Amino acid sequence: MSTGILAILSLLPIAVVGIFLVGLKWPASKAMPISYVTAIALALFVWKVPGAQVGAATINGIITAISLMYIIFGSILLLNTLQESGGLQAIRKGFTDITTDRRIQVIIVAWLFGSFIEGSSGFGTPAAVAVPLMVGLGFPAMAAVVAGMMIQSTPVSFGAVGTPMLVGVSTGLNTPELQAYASSLGYTDWYSFVSFIATKVAFFHFVAGIFMPLFVVAFMTRFFGKNKSFSEGLAVWKFAIFASFAMTIPYITVANLLGPEFPSMLGGLIGLAIVVPAAKKGFLMPKGAAWDFDEKKNWDPEWVGTVEIKDIAPKGGYMSSVKAWMPYVLIGLTLVLTRVSFLPIATMLKKAKFVWPNIFGTTISSSWEILFSPGSAFIFVTILTFFIHKMDTQAYGRAWKSSAKTMLGAGSALIFTVPMVQVFMNSGGGIAGFEKMPIVLAEAVAGLAGSAWPIFAPLIGGLGAFVAGSNTVSNMMFSLFQFGVGERIGVDPTWIVALQAIGGAAGNIICVHNVVAASAVVGLLGKEGYVIRKTLIPFAYYALLPGALGYAILYTAQKGIFNIGSIIVALIWAAAIYIIATNKSRFAKLSSPSSKQISG
Repeated sequence: MSTGILAILSLLPIAVVGIFLVGLKWPASKAMPISYVTAIALALFVWKVPGAQVGAATINGIITAISLMYIIFGSILLLNTLQESGGLQAIRKGFTDITTDRRIQVIIVAWLFGSFIEGSSGFGTPAAVAVPLMVGLGFPAMAAVVAGMMIQSTPVSFGAVGTPMLVGVSTGLNTPELQAYASSLGYTDWYSFVSFIATKVAFFHFVAGIFMPLFVVAFMTRFFGKNKSFSEGLAVWKFAIFASFAMTIPYITVANLLGPEFPSMLGGLIGLAIVVPAAKKGFLMPKGAAWDFDEKKNWDPEWVGTVEIKDIAPKGGYMSSVKAWMPYVLIGLTLVLTRVSFLPIATMLKKAKFVWPNIFGTTISSSWEILFSPGSAFIFVTILTFFIHKMDTQAYGRAWKSSAKTMLGAGSALIFTVPMVQVFMNSGGGIAGFEKMPIVLAEAVAGLAGSAWPIFAPLIGGLGAFVAGSNTVSNMMFSLFQFGVGERIGVDPTWIVALQAIGGAAGNIICVHNVVAASAVVGLLGKEGYVIRKTLIPFAYYALLPGALGYAILYTAQKGIFNIGSIIVALIWAAAIYIIATNKSRFAKLSSPSSKQISG
C-alpha cells in the first residue's frame, strides 16, 4: 500500500472528529463512538493488529477515562462545596473589590491563576479549577470554557512540575545515540540536556504568549459580549500585554536559571502578585465604564450550562476573603507539595495505585495512582473546607450529590474518546508491518514539507496532543521522530524538538477530551464542537508563529534575513500592531451614542 493512501487512512479517525464534532456540531457522546469504531476497523483490517492488542488498548483507555472522570468529580465537588458554604459569594465580592471589569477578571483567573495551577498539576486541572470559578463569578459557562481552553498553551510545556519536558521529551529522546549526542555538546548528564532544550521551548512560548491574554479577552467580548465586538476586548491591550509580561518574564527567567520544573508555577504566582495590585489601582486599564456581559436573560441558550450557580450567603452573612479563598490556596499548596520531587509525599501517595500489567498478554499496561490524582487533592480540600467554613452535613451532602450527577454525564463521551486515542496510538506491530497511525501521518507530512519542516513541526506536536489529550504523550510519541527529521534536513535538531514541544502545548487548546472535561465541569456536555470551532484560530496562531520563527532562526544564516519564516513572523506582528493601533477609532465609534442607539 502506498504511503499516501496509508496516511489518508490513518487520518480517518481524526477526520471523523472534525466532520461530526466540529463540522456537523454533533455532541462528543455521539461523534466519538464513530471515531472509536473507525480506529478499531483500521487497526484490525488494515494495520492487522491482533484483537488482543486492540482490546488491551480499549481497556487502558477506559481506565484512563475513569481517572479523568474522578478529576472532573473532584473539581465540581470543590465548586459545589464553596457554593453551599457561601464561600463563592465572598469570592465574587472579593473580585468586585479588585475590579468589576470582566476583561480584567478573565486575565487574572484564566491566564495567571490558570498558569499557576497548570504549573502545579497539569493534565487539564487548570480548566477544572479556573472554569468553574469563572462561572461562579458570573461568566457564561461557554465563555468560561473557551477562555479556560485558550490559556492551555503557554504554561503547558512546564505543567505538572515540568512533566511534558522531564517525562515527555526526556523519555522520547532517551536512546544511547542521543545520550552520546548530548555528551558531544558538553552535557555530562541527561537532565542538563533536557533543560537545554527547555530553554528553547521557553523562548518560543515567551514570544507566542505575548498576545494570549489579549486573544482571550478579545474572543470573550466578540463571541459573548452584548455588542459582539473585538474592539471592546482590544481596548484593554495595554493591561493585557502588561499581564502577559508579568507572567512570561519570570517564566523564561526561571526556565533558564532553575530548569523546567517551575517556570509556569512561579510565572503564574509572580504574575498574580504583580497584576492584582495593579488592577486594584487601575494601572493601564481603560477609562470609562467597566465591561460586563449582557443580562443573563439575553444570553444565547448555548452559553448556559446545566450546573446552576446559586447565590448562597455564608453563615452569619459574612465571610472574609482570606477564609473564602483558603480552599484554592490549599489546592495550590496540596498540588505543589505532592508533586515536588524532593519531598517524600509523592512517593507515599503513588504507592496506592491500581495496576493491570500486560493486559490480555500484550505489552500494554494500565495503572491509576488514585491518591496522587488531582481528584484526590480536590476531595481532600473539600473535607478541609467543610470544617474551615463550618458547613452543616446536609449542605455538604448536597454538594456530593449534585457533583456525582454532573460527573456521570461526562462518562458517555470520555468512555469512547480515550479508548479511541489508545487504539490509534497502539496501532503498530501488526502483521501488515505498518508503523502506528500517528507516525504514518507524521512521516507523510515530513515527506511533503522537506526543508520547510520547521514551519510544520508544531502541527505534528499539536496533532499528538489533540488526539492523545496530553503534551507529555505527544512529546513521548514524536520527539525522536522530530529529532531525526531535523538531522535529515541538516538543521540543529534540538530546535525541531523544541518546536514539537510547543506544538504539543498548543494542541491542548483544541484537545477533544480536555474540552469534554472542561465542558462537563460546568454542565456543557454536547457542545464540545462549538468550543473547538472557537479555539481553532488561537491554536493556528500558536502553532504557526513559533514554527515560522523556528524556520527563521534555523535558516537566516543560509537564506538571509528575508526568508519565508521571517516574513510570516513579520506579517503576524504587523497585523497585530495594525489592529491594536487602529482599534481606538473603532472602539470610539462603537461607544458613540448613535452606535448604541443602532445596536439597541
